[in-house]
Amino acid sequence: MKKWLCVFGLSIVCFMPPGAHAFNKIAVVNVSTIFQKLPQRVEIAKKLEKEFEGRATELQSMERDLQINMQRLQNGSATMQSSERLSLENALIAQRENFSTKAQAFEQENRYRQTEERNKILKQIEEVVKNIAIKEGYNIVIDANAVAYAVKSNDITDDVLKQVK
Repeated sequence: MKKWLCVFGLSIVCFMPPGAHAFNKIAVVNVSTIFQKLPQRVEIAKKLEKEFEGRATELQSMERDLQINMQRLQNGSATMQSSERLSLENALIAQRENFSTKAQAFEQENRYRQTEERNKILKQIEEVVKNIAIKEGYNIVIDANAVAYAVKSNDITDDVLKQVK
């Protein structure tokens, strides 16, 4: 009976696919730490700020004008003629709608560009992680934020950070 169990066990091991009983070499990388420490992040922030600077200034000016006109309406509404007050109220409504539309477009485009630039950096990090994994023979690389515990020797975050800079 023991012989049959041994033969059966060996036959299972022999007929398993080659990778099924191979050991997987696993590494851990903290992508968010790398992203936060990159000097490119600051450069990109400055670039985007400069790119949207004119529109931001225009929006600030529009907001100031809107506030001045609202204040003027509040302060002078008691002494204004009804036609003048109605005209100013309509102008304020149009001004507010115009400001709102431009502010929404600004926010959307700003968010889109930030996402676009962030994705470029993440793609670069991903390429470096892939190259290190191939070079070091890792079968799997997992983000450190998805792991409860990992041995420091399997953490390639510092290696990736050096190559991305």
